[in-house]
Amino acid sequence: MNQDYSDKLARRFTEAGRIDVGGDSGGNGDAGRDSRPLAQKIVEERIVQALKRIYDPELPVNIYDLGLIYQVRVDAAGRADVQMTLTTPGCPVAQTFPGMVECAVAEVEGVREAHVELVWEPPWTRERMSEAAQFELGLL
Repeated sequence: MNQDYSDKLARRFTEAGRIDVGGDSGGNGDAGRDSRPLAQKIVEERIVQALKRIYDPELPVNIYDLGLIYQVRVDAAGRADVQMTLTTPGCPVAQTFPGMVECAVAEVEGVREAHVELVWEPPWTRERMSEAAQFELGLL
């Protein structure tokens, strides 16, 4: 597979900066270039697709487009780490939802171990939502 295709695949994860997916933060003279193996990028793409099948229990929007996923990283050993938030700390599913997400990530081909961390910083805002999600909710 050529490097251009690999770069395009990696860019699909970032969706204009809404999500931090793996990558090399520079320091090697090739700032911003993602030096991870293509296999890791593919597993991360599969995770994103799995996250798009999980819907917020109170809204007709998936958690990825809702902007609840802050980070997806997969290491060479197949450990997937996901940082996510909820729309509010008082969300009624705060205790159970991260576990459901962790189970969905663990089922993705190429993932050997999954870990989901619930974070509150930065706080979720409507600006994290995709345009499709905003349209679905009548906000555009």
